[in-house]
Amino acid sequence: MGRANSHKKKIACIESLWDGNIEHRLSVVPMLELTERVVQINRVAKVVKGGRRFSFSAIVVVGDGAGHVGAGLGKAGEVPEAIRKGVEDAKKNLIKIPMVGTTIPHEVRQVFSASRVMLKPASQGTGVIAGGAVRAVVEAAGIRDILAKTLGSTNPVNVTRCTIEALRSLHSAEELGARRGVKLVSRIAGQPAAVAVEAGDGR
Repeated sequence: MGRANSHKKKIACIESLWDGNIEHRLSVVPMLELTERVVQINRVAKVVKGGRRFSFSAIVVVGDGAGHVGAGLGKAGEVPEAIRKGVEDAKKNLIKIPMVGTTIPHEVRQVFSASRVMLKPASQGTGVIAGGAVRAVVEAAGIRDILAKTLGSTNPVNVTRCTIEALRSLHSAEELGARRGVKLVSRIAGQPAAVAVEAGDGR
């Protein structure tokens, strides 16, 4: 039952990224040239009879530098195996984010558990003004100019999840224009001018 639910979540995630038939979307993920980045490796110990048993957890971020990014958590008795599991989990949770030039289309604030993240678009040449887990996620996604601030808990796992959820909540001018049926244009100071998007009904 758990394996079936996991498969359904993977399908739903991919469906939210790409249009078309399901076979095409499933074939897109292996075609992406993904790079891996380990955010944190944590060692935990379990006290058992005769001593302590160590295991490792790794939070990993994967991305293609062109708007696709995902994060995953892997746990194992050895570090390489934990990283491998984290990479596989991250590939199952890839998302596609809208971009305007080299930054995000609008400001977003997100809360995940005890962590809070604020992301703001920036002009070209600003660079990635972020630290820790937030920097790892946005760089993997291919965002080269952004302002970010982490508030609350600085737990790398929570901050990574929070950043992913913040990027997932972004909306492009095309998407909002089609939803509202109006002409929308995205303008960000220091970024290339966007083309106006007009709804299909001609308004």
